[in-house]
Parts: sequence; structure tokens; C-alpha cells
Amino acid sequence: MSKYGFIKISRDVQQAIPNPKKPSIQLNTELPLDSPLAKFVYDYSKKRLPNETFNHSLRVYFYSVAIIKDQFADWTLDPEIVFVTSLLHDIGTSHENMHATKMSFETWGGILSRDLVLEQTKGNKDYADAVCEAIVRHQDLGESGYITTLGLILQISTILDNVGLNSHLIHEDTLNAVNKKYSRKGWLNCFAGAIDKENELKPWGHTSALGVDKFKDDVLANKLRYEKL
Repeated sequence: MSKYGFIKISRDVQQAIPNPKKPSIQLNTELPLDSPLAKFVYDYSKKRLPNETFNHSLRVYFYSVAIIKDQFADWTLDPEIVFVTSLLHDIGTSHENMHATKMSFETWGGILSRDLVLEQTKGNKDYADAVCEAIVRHQDLGESGYITTLGLILQISTILDNVGLNSHLIHEDTLNAVNKKYSRKGWLNCFAGAIDKENELKPWGHTSALGVDKFKDDVLANKLRYEKL
């Protein structure tokens, strides 16, 4: 397996995980800030993203870790690259970045993140390419073709947090712990607003492929219970 995710896997979750394992309870919510790159990306993202988006990115990381442990135990993805990619995957939705280009936010976010990782790793192209590829394709959902393992786990976890799909892959106690630590308050409205702004500024953009109104409506209709009462 590849520590950066350069192994092809179906982007159809049912094909990628034909026999899902029973999720285990994973309650660790401590941030992995034990490397210079992880700490840099954490500070970089926190400074530039709205709090709702920043917390979403952290939840995506913890979902990814839990799902990899249960469903993809043979993967050798570097945990740091999962953290870095999770924290940067929506960097293209910041106010500054949304208005900086006519490219889709995923594309621009991938390019920015590639440059950032290249600089911070002193030229590790495989690392930078892996982060970029996953971010560019994190909303490239479908049933045909392939994606990297890093790209797949990013798709699974973002869709879980945004519209409530893939919840069978993670234990409800894990969801509860992560969401209580990293609040989702205001997230659905925040992301729905980002979808509207992206479609307004870039009606040709990739977000429109998910349905100009449908995707936003699916986000706002998310009724999954992430926290226990």
C-alpha cells in the first residue's frame, strides 16, 4: 500500500467496501500536532477558515481515522497526510480564495494546498500531489472509475458530515465524541451558504455537477443525529 494513497480504488463506496465491518468505538479526539507540518497546517487553516468550516475539517479527520481503522485496516496511509488533507480540503471556500479565481473552489484549493505542502516539505512532490489530487476530487462523487485511497476516505468523511451518508461505517459513540468536541453548530447553514456563493460566482464550477439546488437542499435536509441527547 501507499502512505500517500496512490493506489487505485473504486470511488463507489459500496464497491470499495462490499462487506462493511461492525464499527468500533473510538473516543480519541486529541489533535495530532506532533509534527511541524501538522502544526503549520493547523494554524494556517484556523486563521483562514470560518470556525464552522474549521471544525468541519477537524471532524472529517477524526471520521477518517476511525473508518480507516475499521474498514481499511490494511491501508498504510500516513496519518499526517490524512490530517493535512482534511484541514485543507475546504481552503478554497474562504472568502479570500473564493474571490481570488474563476476556478472551482476544489481546484483552486488543491493548487494552493499543493504549493503549501511543497514549500513546507522542501519539495516532496508525492506528498503535495497526493494532497492536491484528493482535494480537487473530494466532491467528484460517482459510481464508475477510480480514485486514490486518500481521495476516497476524504469523500466518505466529507459526505458523512455534510449530508449524513456513510454513517453505517462509524460507531455512533465515535460520532458523538467527535461532534461534542468539535461543534457542528451552524455548519449546515454555513456550507449551504458556501454552495450558493460558489454557484453565484462560478456557475460553470464543479459544484453545479452535484445539482445547483439539490446539493444545498440535501445539506440542509441532513437529519442524522451526530450527538447523543
